[in-house]
Amino acid sequence: MADSVRMGVVGAGSISVRGILPHLAQPDLVGRVTLAAVCDPVPGRAEAAAEKFGVGQGFTEYEELLARGDVDAVTIASPIGLHYEQGKLALRAGKHVHFNKTMTLTVAEATELIELAAANDLRIVASPGEMLRPHHIRTRELIAEGAIGTLSWVSCGASFGTYHENESVRGGNDVLSNIDPSWYFRKPGGGPMYDMTVYALHTVTGILGTAKRVTAMSGVRIPVRTSAGVDVQTDADDNTVVLIDFGDNVYCVATGTAAGPIRGGFGGAYYGTEGTIDGLLLNGEPFDFPNRNPAELAPRGPGNQALLPHVVGAHRDIEEQHVYEDVMQLVDWVRDGTPSIVTAEHARHVIDIIESAYRAAATGQTQDLTTSF
Repeated sequence: MADSVRMGVVGAGSISVRGILPHLAQPDLVGRVTLAAVCDPVPGRAEAAAEKFGVGQGFTEYEELLARGDVDAVTIASPIGLHYEQGKLALRAGKHVHFNKTMTLTVAEATELIELAAANDLRIVASPGEMLRPHHIRTRELIAEGAIGTLSWVSCGASFGTYHENESVRGGNDVLSNIDPSWYFRKPGGGPMYDMTVYALHTVTGILGTAKRVTAMSGVRIPVRTSAGVDVQTDADDNTVVLIDFGDNVYCVATGTAAGPIRGGFGGAYYGTEGTIDGLLLNGEPFDFPNRNPAELAPRGPGNQALLPHVVGAHRDIEEQHVYEDVMQLVDWVRDGTPSIVTAEHARHVIDIIESAYRAAATGQTQDLTTSF
């Protein structure tokens, strides 16, 4: 088994300050993970994060982290529109990469990174690892067993609401609590499809398999948002409805909207001729799965988050457990050669769905998908 993986954290924004850095700073990871470096372009932010979380070095420039940060791997937690270029630079520098969702914006970008990693014997883990959750595995089994009869269709998705404007790291008086959320609403990489619906698409494809084609309608519904008293112009689509064909006349309605969650959410609601699976409920009653917490019916509640393999002890009380889990999937792969099911190929297929949905909305034509996993 390899020594401790020296990790560089790329971006000291919301997901890092609330999740990645607090998790990786826990003493139970000594000997497995070393927080070697963090970078962020906002003056003083990387240094403040390094001091707060005991990180070896803080950098303003990403290229400087790669050159002088003394890291084996990076977790890329920057705005989504930067992921492709930053991932390519990391792989060219010989670093393993964990991508926070979404890995890239296009299939072509994802394919280039996959091929670059393979050519250099490097590992990619691409969030979100939704099929690490035991209730999703059980949902797939129940459908295959005929527990809801013949599957007819699925609903899933997410909405922005005011989630990002109201995060705890907004509107404060220091560099770690006044983080600007504007990028979530701007191109490239903004919008709920790449940021939130990606979870639902990973789940549904993990349960049903490869999708075949998509069509969609999409646009901007909330043209101006306000955060910390500052108006932000929205130019990334924030109101998208997608129809996905999984073959054999099984369809999924997936949403990435400005407001209003759809039934099923991140996990999906599965409608069959003899019943429905919605979250942790089969025909309205809790279904069993390994280590289920009987007190919880919310799939993403704190108890069921703890069913992720590495979420133990203090990690149960820190936000963004699923992101920490995906980082640890990469750590295990690097240290002991254990491949992860949180693959770049699965992420590429979900990117194919999103990219093709936007193309369908722009052209008015159904798009065939070109990837599988």
